[in-house]
Amino acid sequence: MQKPELVKEKTAVSEAKSATATLLVAGSIIVALVAVGVWFALSNPPINNNANTSRTENQKSTRRSSQPHPLAKPIHSSDPDYPIAREIANAYKALQQKRTKEAVVEFAALTENVKSIRAYYGLALALDQLSEERQSNEILDKAIAAYKKMWDFVKKESSAENKEILKRAIVRLADRQGFSGNEADAVESLRRLIDVLPGDTSVLNELALHYLLTGQNDKAKAVIEDVLRRRSDDGFALGHYGFLLKLETKYEEAVPYLYRGIRGDDDRCREGRFYFHLGDALHRLGRRDEAYEIYNEATKMGLFKSPWQRSLYNVNRLDSRPWWNPVDTPYVKSIRMLERNWEVIRDEGLAVMDVGRGGFEAEDENLRESGQWLQFTLFQRGFETKSCNRVPKTCQIVRQIKEAAQCSRGQIKYSVMHPGTHIWPHTGPTNCRLRMHLGLVIPKGVNIRCGSETKVWEEGKVIILDDSFEHEVWHNGSSFRLIFIIDMWHPDLTESEKRTLPPI
Repeated sequence: MQKPELVKEKTAVSEAKSATATLLVAGSIIVALVAVGVWFALSNPPINNNANTSRTENQKSTRRSSQPHPLAKPIHSSDPDYPIAREIANAYKALQQKRTKEAVVEFAALTENVKSIRAYYGLALALDQLSEERQSNEILDKAIAAYKKMWDFVKKESSAENKEILKRAIVRLADRQGFSGNEADAVESLRRLIDVLPGDTSVLNELALHYLLTGQNDKAKAVIEDVLRRRSDDGFALGHYGFLLKLETKYEEAVPYLYRGIRGDDDRCREGRFYFHLGDALHRLGRRDEAYEIYNEATKMGLFKSPWQRSLYNVNRLDSRPWWNPVDTPYVKSIRMLERNWEVIRDEGLAVMDVGRGGFEAEDENLRESGQWLQFTLFQRGFETKSCNRVPKTCQIVRQIKEAAQCSRGQIKYSVMHPGTHIWPHTGPTNCRLRMHLGLVIPKGVNIRCGSETKVWEEGKVIILDDSFEHEVWHNGSSFRLIFIIDMWHPDLTESEKRTLPPI
């Protein structure tokens, strides 16, 4: 069970966004890691009260405007750019046809000879596109600098056309600044744009989105409330306001807003994460049948693989089933090694549980209806944590299992659950892993359901589930339950996919 995040997804298996589809080298890879962490809350069932929003791998989040692009519109004879109208049109055509380097050269030449907002905007777009094609941070920095040039053309008497160009440019600038890890700059760009276009609800929505990306949920909520006062039927604001209310566990209040969001006028609220959170809120209100109506609707739209398998970061061709038999995987040798060493793993875990030493942290994803559930994480997103110093023998065993230690879409951790705990039905973020549970201390009265089948743990034995399917846990026993969780890559993934899939 993993902390998800609601964010602008930069990409994934199905390249949610063109920019992230290329995951710009070193620095941007780090940014993508952060982005996936931040936005994942809105993409998946577990919800962190400090989580933000997220776009999914198999969905486009940027709404396409029905209006023609400013560079594609005819330029009126009274416009200062009329003398270079043909050159602008030719350069824009090159950009559309992916003759990107040619477009950069043509727009750059125009900026040298005339002071034109269209020329600078076209140059920024062309450099932006080229940075994606070449996976270059250096070119991206040049694109950002070109977008910033738009401010040179801001005047109180600016035409509606120029203001539209400025708006598109600065919204994209904020997106690129955020992608580069400079969310504070992105927020500042949008706040400055609002000064130029006061009351523009589409810009206010973008500002709210970037507040969410930086974990400033209170500020995001205030901006969205401002939008709804100005335009009560704004689909984007309705859906995101419902999400924020759900984070506050105000399920009854959240449901109407989430309903209106998915039925509203903004495609960004007709994505899997909104259907997920609406269904989850309904489920927690005891309205199970309504929840599954929403899940079925989303499945028919292709947003979920099934009403039971609601993960959003997927490779669709993978074999899917709730429970796996160890012999049906290539991991039998590794599983046997874990089972042979279960007492070593157990004893180190019990030592860490000692109150005097601490180490276990409470689950904070709002998955518990009741009880107490704590975790001690050793590996996260394919990286070893400092916690391994506390359990050296266990980590030495895990390091020998490459498919687990290097699984960038998983975790390896101890999980302790106390009597009286119930974990809400939920799904994990991705179908790209199999989750293995090694029983360490298993009292009677503890059960786990995945899909439609319920099982119990056994001490010293591994059970395997695909946690992208809905699962639920009850602890009706009289003493704590301790298990060891090991995520391994789904066996059908290629080596290339394992190397290139964005971490979760």
